[in-house]
Amino acid sequence: MDSNIVKQSNFEGLRLLKRGKVRDVYEVDDLLLIVASDRMSAFDVVMDDPIPDKGKILTKISLFWFKELESIVENHLVSSDPGTYPEDCRGYISQLEGRSMLVRKAMPLPVECIVRGYLSGSGWQEYLSTGSICGIMLPEGLRESDKLTEPIFTPSTKAPDGKHDENINFKKAADILGTETAEEVKRISLEIYEFGRALAAEKGIIVADTKFEFGMVDDRLILIDEVLTPDSSRFWPVDEYRPGGPQKSFDKQFLRDYLLEINWPKKPPPPRLPSEIVEKTKEKYLEALERLTGHRLI
Repeated sequence: MDSNIVKQSNFEGLRLLKRGKVRDVYEVDDLLLIVASDRMSAFDVVMDDPIPDKGKILTKISLFWFKELESIVENHLVSSDPGTYPEDCRGYISQLEGRSMLVRKAMPLPVECIVRGYLSGSGWQEYLSTGSICGIMLPEGLRESDKLTEPIFTPSTKAPDGKHDENINFKKAADILGTETAEEVKRISLEIYEFGRALAAEKGIIVADTKFEFGMVDDRLILIDEVLTPDSSRFWPVDEYRPGGPQKSFDKQFLRDYLLEINWPKKPPPPRLPSEIVEKTKEKYLEALERLTGHRLI
């Protein structure tokens, strides 16, 4: 395997709290160290084959957005420079470079905050069945990938690893979070989406939908995890947008489409990924990075 690929981090002396689908989370003093691996998940299953440099691409995009969004919402970032991390991390600087963030501890909210500006994915499937998404009625006769009149907030549960998240209506989200918190995350999510959609459009990218995660720090709501990346969003090229069917993309939809083509049943074990699928997926993530930030992966 390529020596630059990090499928799983193992830092002796650091307390591992969690391995997510993509990120490994360590406790360092009173902070958290988040390491973005090159693991790739689809349909809530982690593939055996990693995508080279994926963790670095996701980290670079999230850092770009955290800075852009500072005027809208506070985030958990303390530093992304391993040279400033606590002493216990210093022996792992080469592995942490470009794919890690030192962040404040937060109590994650048990709801994922999804905003949709276009009709796609599970939202499209729900619309076909019910004419609505998460209890929000939509006009009749919409086509796949149509732009919605206005973005909608469509939360979901946070399922354990290996399980599928469930779309829920706003009332259910309010029951889980409390009405005041639910209203606040809805407002902030829609504001972030509108800001991100406008900026991305200038770079030739449509943000069709995206997912945010929030946490509480000292009774303050902050943005955590990642933001507006190809893992958490659908990115479509503006110049190739054609409503009425699936779209070309700069995200993991390319991999999802391949898995659907081979009739994989969306449960473990994952299939092995051909080298051309791995490389093409990396190319799409790199293009998203370069278009959004104007920077290449160094």
